[in-house]
Amino acid sequence: MDAAQTIRNSIADVQALRRLRTAEPGLGDGVAAVKTLQSRRFAGTYADLMASPRFGAASRFFLEELYSDRDYSDRDQQFSRIAGTLQTLFPQPVVGTAVALAELHAQTETLDHDMGRNWLAGPAAESPALRYARAWQAVGQPHARRQQLERVLGMGQDLARLTRTPGLRMMLRMMRGPAEKAGMGALQRFLEAGFDTFGAMARERGAVDQFLQTIAAREKTLMDLLFQGDPVTCETELHRTLGQAR
Repeated sequence: MDAAQTIRNSIADVQALRRLRTAEPGLGDGVAAVKTLQSRRFAGTYADLMASPRFGAASRFFLEELYSDRDYSDRDQQFSRIAGTLQTLFPQPVVGTAVALAELHAQTETLDHDMGRNWLAGPAAESPALRYARAWQAVGQPHARRQQLERVLGMGQDLARLTRTPGLRMMLRMMRGPAEKAGMGALQRFLEAGFDTFGAMARERGAVDQFLQTIAAREKTLMDLLFQGDPVTCETELHRTLGQAR
């Protein structure tokens, strides 16, 4: 399957999930609650990195672009509309990153959708952290969770590799006008922000690897707890983490 079709299929999956949320009473609110808690959890887990001059920009980029509770509808519409043009307008390394982003987005939306449905099944009197832990364990799918994390880390690695492509930053800057006219402004902004963030970090030897290894270690620890721990223990840890969010 070529890049354009992969992007179209991924975005179509996301849009189908959004239609289901609109049609089923309460489901949209459940998914929104899950996304908000996940965003706060990420901010709490990486509060130290957020405050770090070395890793602050990369942490905020991951939070805003990959773990945020933002509505990405505009970006999705752009991706779907310009999938074919993407392959002719951008160089192949950039196309690969766009494909990876679309696939990650579709997988994240699927897991969040399932989480939202199980969130609604939980007693309203329970704390959000406990409802989240119960929803996580009800959804399960450890393989999908591991794959999702691998894709997040792969996105960071892709962006770091792009910074080593000679002339690519200049090319991206020159693409601003054509990308906006072609309806690719959201993708252009994502690529430029990622390029600049990881480019700055890559200038420090070992910084990218340290950042991604920290993300991997902490996320795996949390996943193990959520899959193996009892819900009350998970609730306590999530409360602690949420308390660190800024």
